Amino acid sequence: MKIERTLKNSIIQRLRDKKNKIIVLYGARQTGKTTLANDVAKELSLKTLYINADKQKYIDILSSKDETRFKGLIGDYQLLVIDEAQRIPDVGLNLKILHESFEGLRILVTGSSSIDIASKVSEALTGRKFVFSLFPIALTELRNHFTLFEIDEKIDDILVYGSYPEVFTEDSYQEKAVLLEEIGNSYLYKDIFELTGIRNKNKLIDLLRLLAFQIGSEVSVHELSKKLLISRDAVNQYIDLLEQAFVIFRLTGFSRNLRKEISKMDKFYFYDNGIRNMLINNFNALPYRNDVGQLWENFVIAERMKYLSYMQKMVNKYFWRVYTGGEVDYLEEDGGELRGYEIKHQTGKARPPKTWLETYPNSKFQVVNRNNYQEFVI
Repeated sequence: MKIERTLKNSIIQRLRDKKNKIIVLYGARQTGKTTLANDVAKELSLKTLYINADKQKYIDILSSKDETRFKGLIGDYQLLVIDEAQRIPDVGLNLKILHESFEGLRILVTGSSSIDIASKVSEALTGRKFVFSLFPIALTELRNHFTLFEIDEKIDDILVYGSYPEVFTEDSYQEKAVLLEEIGNSYLYKDIFELTGIRNKNKLIDLLRLLAFQIGSEVSVHELSKKLLISRDAVNQYIDLLEQAFVIFRLTGFSRNLRKEISKMDKFYFYDNGIRNMLINNFNALPYRNDVGQLWENFVIAERMKYLSYMQKMVNKYFWRVYTGGEVDYLEEDGGELRGYEIKHQTGKARPPKTWLETYPNSKFQVVNRNNYQEFVI
């Protein structure tokens, strides 16, 4: 089964309506960027030049800054698709030249990491681009293919194996695990090692494993550096690279500068539960696990991130905790309104922390559990 991606219509609309804009599509490898780009091109029915920037012959031309060479390559094509554009040296400047040299040419660029491409694209293409991010399959995308009941039946598997497209559509649990190993070992960190000077893969993997065991807890960079026997600066650098490669994301602590609020440490989550479980080598079914609460929290918050991104809802996202123990798992701030969410796998009610009510009496509070999660992420 092929899952229709939410971003397809948004990208098509931008390419139709904004001929003078470059579309940049970010996302981890294996999330389906190439398939999505091909689907967009097919639906637009334009004469399309598709370029895989992994191929040296294209890198030489597209990094040349030479308008004459560009014209020899582009010809009368109406849509240019450049896949894995982070391979192209000075990609931002070269895209700027392409944009200025070919009036009416629509350009769609994909990048599996923002490590190298984001800053260069941002600097060179200010006012000339729209940026989208593609994630593993979101529940909101499944709504077009399954009923809410059918989606709920798939949740236990998603909690364990995640929702990378190839993994999600595979029926065999054994094959799902094999695919996740392949994604983790062959694709996920490829750009980090190729685009940076980092060569110590083991330290990076060890860091990810430590983060995988600390989902839902504040993470001390000092403790990580001691366990990994590397500097705090190195730990921060690794974490920053993993965020740019769309492997993990962070929540910071919310504070109005009250002394009782904890805000100096962050929490880290994985964009995909399957990658998290691959790292700790645990694909056991839920009844045989002691980390179901962590899996559920990671799943719900990651799905919320996807939903907000695809719906283009701009909100500030945090967690909240005070030294006396009061805690709210997930917090959104939007238009001056605070909304706190307690994320529980088990059904049932939960009261907001007394300190939360006293500190932010006008805020909202809700429990997200197996009974109501769909309205939160779909």
